Amino acid sequence: MHVPQSDQLSGFSVSIDSASEAGPSSLLLDKLGRSNGLTNGNGFAAPMANGSSKCSSMGNGVSKHNSIARVSLPGTTLYQDPYVNREEFVRLVIQSLKDVGYIESAATLEAESGYSLEAPEVSEFRQYILSAEWPRAEAVLPRLVADDDSLWEALFLIGKQKYLELLEARNITAALQVLREQLAPLSANSSEQLHALSSLIMCSDAQELRRRALWDGASVASRQALLTDLQEFIPSAIMIPQRRFATLLTQARQYQRERCTYHNAPMNPTSFSLFCDHYCDKEDFPRVTTTILHVHTDEVWNVAWSHDGLRLASASKDKTAIIWRVAPDGHPRDRECVVEFILRDHPYPVGTLAWSLDDSILLTSADNLIMLWDTKNGKCISTLDSHLETVSALVWLPDGSGFMSASLDRKVLAWEASGKQVDEWPGVPIRVTDMAVAPDMKRLVVIGMGYQPTGFSPDGLPPWGVNREPPPASGVAAGSNAESSSENRIVVYDFKTKATEQSIATEGELTSVKISSDSRFALVNHAPDAIHLLDLNDGHMARKFTGQRQRQHVIRSCFGGVDGNFVVSGSEDRNVYVWHRDTGVLLEVLSGHGTGSVNCVAWNPQNERMFASCSDDCTVRIWEPLPLPSETSVSVPLSIADATMNGKGKGRVYSSWDDGSGDGEVQS
Repeated sequence: MHVPQSDQLSGFSVSIDSASEAGPSSLLLDKLGRSNGLTNGNGFAAPMANGSSKCSSMGNGVSKHNSIARVSLPGTTLYQDPYVNREEFVRLVIQSLKDVGYIESAATLEAESGYSLEAPEVSEFRQYILSAEWPRAEAVLPRLVADDDSLWEALFLIGKQKYLELLEARNITAALQVLREQLAPLSANSSEQLHALSSLIMCSDAQELRRRALWDGASVASRQALLTDLQEFIPSAIMIPQRRFATLLTQARQYQRERCTYHNAPMNPTSFSLFCDHYCDKEDFPRVTTTILHVHTDEVWNVAWSHDGLRLASASKDKTAIIWRVAPDGHPRDRECVVEFILRDHPYPVGTLAWSLDDSILLTSADNLIMLWDTKNGKCISTLDSHLETVSALVWLPDGSGFMSASLDRKVLAWEASGKQVDEWPGVPIRVTDMAVAPDMKRLVVIGMGYQPTGFSPDGLPPWGVNREPPPASGVAAGSNAESSSENRIVVYDFKTKATEQSIATEGELTSVKISSDSRFALVNHAPDAIHLLDLNDGHMARKFTGQRQRQHVIRSCFGGVDGNFVVSGSEDRNVYVWHRDTGVLLEVLSGHGTGSVNCVAWNPQNERMFASCSDDCTVRIWEPLPLPSETSVSVPLSIADATMNGKGKGRVYSSWDDGSGDGEVQS
């Protein structure tokens, strides 16, 4: 906003000499009256003071900056860029200087440029809102908004805040007056909203009021939120959105992050500098085997990291599960990987694993049995046999209160952390092959085969869910080991009510499901040869990842890296595949495992530069960025009998660099 010489200056604006102006401006509030009519004797309004100044002052600490000359620049744009308006840029810089506390510098820039951040009326309006001076705010508002419709909506928002604050203060009489005399006339076309507001009068206390109104109470935070809402009705050229420059910087960082193919760095000043574009080096991505864990004597089917990222559990066809301790720091050459416990008491091969939230309990499954293990001593706490067929999924609840299990017997059971069954999902229509609970605990996603309609869900919805056509009589499975009469399904439940939100038919077998950290997307392994990213909000496929091989075996994938930027999966061609999650581009095909399928991958939750994979070749591999060639070593495999005789590992497991030949292995 440019201030002509004949106009008064806003707060921190200054008087000027005879130098020409910096450029034309459309001052939308030039004709508005000034706030207090005070002048400094030369016709200019006395600005507000926020600090001392070395320049001449009014006797109240307010700077005049009479010695600063206004700079005259040609044109109206910044540099040679025809798209950036100089006035807008300068005003954003002024706003930013004030935001970080450089008040005097902001005042100097206003004087030198001739541009003012905003008119006094805008500053006053902000202050009136923050200090709850509602009549004054309502009096200024008509001079700021663009049209009558916007004015009515803005007045309604102010009235709503006033009403809620009066209710919170238990001033019911005044609140009713606001409801009848202000809100009712302004909401003539929205009786439902008015009814909702009037019902708040029945709230028993302030806490209930804030909860029902989804409101923060009579605080600076709620009034600041009100200002943000009012911004929609006031032209941004008049009232600049708060911290606008910071918003633009955030958008720039996000743009650079999206363009960074191998982005795997946290959002901090070190990885995102204003002095250069962000870029993550491919060499810093975990593409190399640094450790091979070879203790299992048969196929390794599953791996899972503890939440603290310090231990790795592996499950094998050899009827054991192993807990490995992986040192968090140091070069791979020096890192210790110790066999902490070998859990031997499984009567059948071990299929699934799940760590408790505090990592004190490890769940394993062997056929229809669930076993709870104390991770401090490696002893079995309890064995549960409520399922009738193979347990295909074990999931701890995100809040740590218990866990859930699912099986090919069409049962989904809920358990306390102690192993006591507390609930069962009714009428599961599929033989479940995997299951996941959303981090926000709003949804449960199960996948499986052999779909059989079971009637209606608890809320009266048909079994195929919302906005879905009834399924055909039968489906054709694409997986070679699926019966032609079976049908594969993704079923999404409301976790709290157990109601079916969506039931989605697929033509191929489904073997794995993971949910993103924001609870919006489900990653589903789908035979033949595909991984689908499902948007849980609408049930549509957001992205498809291809390249890996999956026909006959259970292959598991996961999200990985900072913010889950990558999708990683095993494959039946003994490779590990890595895609960029947002673009679907295949980034890496990592070789190294021996004969057979790579069955599962798991990304370290505390180290964005490390993940693990397991294979039919009886090994577990840890992948990290490439070490320096001079810092590599190779060691030899160790049998499970040599590793331990009493269930606890001894010695250390040496890290080794692997060049992809598959020859490097480690020992205890």
